Amino acid sequence: MADERKKTIDALKETGFFKPKGLYDRGKVIIGILILAALVAFPLVYNIGKAAKAPEPELNTPAIQALPESERVCVEPKSYMTENHMKLLNEWRDQVVREGRRDYTGFNGKTHTISLQNTCIGCHSNYDNFCNRCHTYSGITPYCWNCHLNKPQEWAAGTLKEEK
Repeated sequence: MADERKKTIDALKETGFFKPKGLYDRGKVIIGILILAALVAFPLVYNIGKAAKAPEPELNTPAIQALPESERVCVEPKSYMTENHMKLLNEWRDQVVREGRRDYTGFNGKTHTISLQNTCIGCHSNYDNFCNRCHTYSGITPYCWNCHLNKPQEWAAGTLKEEK
């Protein structure tokens, strides 16, 4: 039985149909693997040290410029607002909707009305250069505009209506 099997394998080898297991065209396979590795690694190597700089929101709106220098402060310090404004807005929403509270005392003791439209947008009136610049960079779509504004289009157009 073993002889018959060996004869069959020898006959197949002679015809070129049967080839023993092994790596054929090693050079082409290795070159292909190297090219694939180079293509996968290129974007990573090309962008080393070239991370996009985080945008800085512009605070030179007409409303801010009209304020005296001593009153050009937000409800919280800039560092806090940069990192936590979304949490603050969520807290404000909950305080107004669930608790009926409309006043917020800022870090400097000044009382502000809790209102995205009247308090925040009152000063930060340039949507494209203030909010949208950082939100686009971060790849997020805030839902702040879902309740009281027809998205920022009416803000950008200057047609905001007073909040009720």
